[in-house]
Amino acid sequence: MPELPEVETVCRGLQGRLVGRRISRVEQRRAGLRLPFPENFPARLEGRRIEAIRRRAKYLLWELGDSVLIVHLGMSGRLFFTEGHTPGRHDHFLPGRHDHIIIETDDGTTVVFNDVRRFGLMTLAEPDQVESHALLAGLGPEPLGNAFNADDFSAVLHGRRTPIKAALLDQKIVAGVGNIYACEALFRAGISPRRLAASVAGKRAERLVPAVQAVLRDAIAAGGSSLRDYVQASGELGYFQHDFAVYGREGEKCPGCDCDATVRRINQAGRSTFFCAKRQR
Repeated sequence: MPELPEVETVCRGLQGRLVGRRISRVEQRRAGLRLPFPENFPARLEGRRIEAIRRRAKYLLWELGDSVLIVHLGMSGRLFFTEGHTPGRHDHFLPGRHDHIIIETDDGTTVVFNDVRRFGLMTLAEPDQVESHALLAGLGPEPLGNAFNADDFSAVLHGRRTPIKAALLDQKIVAGVGNIYACEALFRAGISPRRLAASVAGKRAERLVPAVQAVLRDAIAAGGSSLRDYVQASGELGYFQHDFAVYGREGEKCPGCDCDATVRRINQAGRSTFFCAKRQR
């Protein structure tokens, strides 16, 4: 599933091409994905000006004046631009089987929502109801914002008996961090993914918070990580997978230290966790 860096990269790519444009045509090619598309979905988008596109956790929010388009990429969703397409001439782009929504703007830009596994979604909300929407209500602070800091993080972890890896994946504690970047951040902070969350409060949280922020910023700068389906809106791959320290590197030598250990993989709540048992305590 695309995590925060991938969604942020897609967001920035969309902003550069779509903000300020007016939606001229929408083609809906199925009734829904994880959720049904809203009733009269194309008509409710056509004619709207895209005033802003922003990210909240792993969601994209398109601000359209009197409504907000909420987009989640799910497991395999992609938003990408087609090239060489002009308004009113649809022969330049022939939709594929998994191209479910096609949005065209007044300057001829066409963006396609493709989702092979159909776990993504698009829905609409009123602007003043976005934060209270069922999909977004209860989300924790953005990890790259000031609200995610060692003091507040420690307070949330206090008394929690779950592993710290599970706490990082809990979207009510911190929004947008997924399995890849939780593994990488714990490695950078030297903290075992099996350590109880309560024991991370305090000094360890002071190491973990900046490690989370650094790995996310590095991943965004690299355009995210392309493992299976993810590509940027431009169609380019992300490159951060080449910089993984531990994720997907089971059996390889622990990088960046002289512990002579190899990267291990364990299963935590159905997810693969990669770490160095000697470096991370």
